[in-house]
Amino acid sequence: MTLDEVCAQVLARAPSPYRRLVAVAGPPASGKSTVAQALSARLTAQGEESAVVPMDGFHLDDRLLHADGTQNRKGAPNTFDADGFVRMIKALQSPDPVIYPIFDRSREIAIAGAGRVPATCRTVVVEGNYLLLQQHPWTQLHDLWTLSIALNPPMDLLIERLKARWVEHSKPDAQAWIDTNDVPNITTVRTKSAPADIIWTETST
Repeated sequence: MTLDEVCAQVLARAPSPYRRLVAVAGPPASGKSTVAQALSARLTAQGEESAVVPMDGFHLDDRLLHADGTQNRKGAPNTFDADGFVRMIKALQSPDPVIYPIFDRSREIAIAGAGRVPATCRTVVVEGNYLLLQQHPWTQLHDLWTLSIALNPPMDLLIERLKARWVEHSKPDAQAWIDTNDVPNITTVRTKSAPADIIWTETST
């Protein structure tokens, strides 16, 4: 399926009630941000004002992870403010502007109030690992998606991208982090997510 075909499917679905919410889900390094930005840009070019909202702004701060003993599993479902994320997604189904946090990977922190969906925006592309996760409270999201897209590149490509990511960010012990943290998170997404409306391939754009 091409990008234009996905756009056509999005636009064929009515806002419910005020905005269309398009989920782009997938494991770490699957290309969610790239696909979400491309989809949003194409929708906007076609006259449909669109915005991208990443789930990563709801990472719990490292101080909370240290207190919980979950620092070594950062990126797992329980290391996000899932309830806060669900509340924000529900708020998008209003005619009001919505403020959301953005994650700064270079500093490994979420910045509050850094993003905004304007009142005029009718289609929001949400990207994140666990948008289709079949665990509470993530399951509260499933009925909110106007359309859901799943990305599932092969494992060797995910590992290659993760290595490049952690080299770019000068992460110590990158391979150990991939083995003990990223790979388990990939497995969680692949084995515990609900089916998506569309499976996106590397050649879909």
